[in-house]
Amino acid sequence: MPDDNVLFAFGLTLFAGLSTGIGSAIAFFSRRTGKTFLSAALGFSGGVMIYVSFVEIFSKALDELSAAHGEVYGTWYTVLGFFGGIVMILIIDRLVPSYENPHEARSVEQMTGAAPGDAALLRMGLFTALAIAIHNFPEGLATFTAALDDPEVGISIAVAIAIHNIPEGISVSVPIYYVTGSRAKAFWLSFLSGVSEPVGALIGYALVRAFFSPTLFGVLFAGVAGIMVYISLDELLPAAHRYDTGHTAIYGLIAGMFVMALSLLMFM
Repeated sequence: MPDDNVLFAFGLTLFAGLSTGIGSAIAFFSRRTGKTFLSAALGFSGGVMIYVSFVEIFSKALDELSAAHGEVYGTWYTVLGFFGGIVMILIIDRLVPSYENPHEARSVEQMTGAAPGDAALLRMGLFTALAIAIHNFPEGLATFTAALDDPEVGISIAVAIAIHNIPEGISVSVPIYYVTGSRAKAFWLSFLSGVSEPVGALIGYALVRAFFSPTLFGVLFAGVAGIMVYISLDELLPAAHRYDTGHTAIYGLIAGMFVMALSLLMFM
């Protein structure tokens, strides 16, 4: 596996993960939350991830596994890998207490009226950072694996996950700043919550490098498709609707699918 490909894939994953810092910066320098923009961006991100998962990643996993094990077994392994990815991210989700889950959309306006010493709010912010770090681990594996196989697809996924990480950065920084009054603490905790994404990429690289085979790659790729579909349906679209209750989220979703389809057609 060429070193250049590995460095490129890791760089994309690092960019996607650390974009939580962008959300933190938006929280500090904006007076009001651009709810329509965030809703459209999250819908767009979900559209990209759903389309690329079913049209590109799932089909590549199926091709790889069918070539190695025949059409029948290859299809079974692909489907099992897909739902295996969903089960993995579902288990991670269940391990995070619901009231501390990072899926709840927060706004910049909540940063006003800081009340230092509110232990419950500080705990919420810290647990949100931890929850996001746990969620970002499989996302890093997904971005890295996709980028290794196809840089163009990897770029699309990295951008989609980066967009998805922006409101997560707000979710970490708002309660921490609200309690401590420290922009620096809120920014760095928000920023560092995305570090688990490149960590997931490094572990993914160790797995691929040490045990690489067509079967492992196919199952891993199918699992990545499942992870991204779950993230889109469970996190991105509900968050998009919380920011804007109109049709903005679905317009963003369709736009994301269209842009992803167009980019795949251009590189055929």
